[in-house]
Amino acid sequence: MVVMKMKFPFEKRVKLAQGLWLLSWCATVAGAMTFTLGCILKTELRRRGEVMDNTDIHIVPNTLMIVGLASLGINYFAGKIGQDALDAGRFPRWKNFLKPYFAISCFFTVLMLLTVVMSYAMKGSLESSLKVGLRNGIRFYKDTDTPGRCFQKQNIDRLQMEFQCCGNNDFRDWFEVQWISNRYLDFSSKEVKDRIKSNVDGRYLVDGVPFSCCNPSSPRPCIQYQLMNNSAHYNYDYETEELNIYISGCREALLNYYMNLMNTIGTGVFSAFLLQGSVLVSLRFLQTSMEAVVGKENTEIETEGYLLEKGVKDTVLEYLDPVLKFLLLKNQVQEGAETSGPQNA
Repeated sequence: MVVMKMKFPFEKRVKLAQGLWLLSWCATVAGAMTFTLGCILKTELRRRGEVMDNTDIHIVPNTLMIVGLASLGINYFAGKIGQDALDAGRFPRWKNFLKPYFAISCFFTVLMLLTVVMSYAMKGSLESSLKVGLRNGIRFYKDTDTPGRCFQKQNIDRLQMEFQCCGNNDFRDWFEVQWISNRYLDFSSKEVKDRIKSNVDGRYLVDGVPFSCCNPSSPRPCIQYQLMNNSAHYNYDYETEELNIYISGCREALLNYYMNLMNTIGTGVFSAFLLQGSVLVSLRFLQTSMEAVVGKENTEIETEGYLLEKGVKDTVLEYLDPVLKFLLLKNQVQEGAETSGPQNA
């Protein structure tokens, strides 16, 4: 069953070819934009790589860059085909090229749509990655003398000041780790000895936070230690002193930042997907409407164009049939080689 069959007079075919040329260049710009957005997202993820536990989330920017580059090639050829369609003598040279071209183009166009879906669906993976990464970053905050962790303190401090956050979930996360290096502790002090002895793991734990948690908007000097001890400070109530330090955790702040970035990128890539789909639909109508005038003297006759010669299911099976045959043949060759191997030995 023919899908979306339409009549195309000569004037309409000319306008279709001109429109295809214009759409292809717009889609080329959109492809470059998609590649750029992938690079931006990749850069932002790498900037915070020290507080992320895995690299699975990089599949989104990597796919965006691949799809963006593929879109440049797809739309370049679409523009050339649109130009040659105005000359019935030059159009036949694309005949054998168009079937694999449509297969490749549809694959990358669908991949572009899947990337949009992934950009919205990566929230869970991103959150778990940040949860573990920030927990390790806080734990290694004091290891400024350890190779590979020398800049961990600097990175966490910059992160907390930039995103106005404190800790992983909140500021209490700093109470559970020793974030002050032993080289800055006076082990002859009774207070230090008592704190270390009172902890099972022999760590120096304090109910305090690094300076980077301090909120510069606070009307009073920042209180970093004994945050939950009201009697330790004059006119102080930790439940109401919200301006003293940042209350929100860095995981929530980073998650909101990246999800807003991915949502913006997803909207832009979805627009590129719609534009890319318009190019393929226009090219398909142009191809089928031009097939009737190829090899004829009168090229100004009215022709018919369609989107699919058969139904969607039959068309997909037609494109998959050569691939399935190739895989089946390859499997038979491998089985034959394995069978003959021991006999030859």
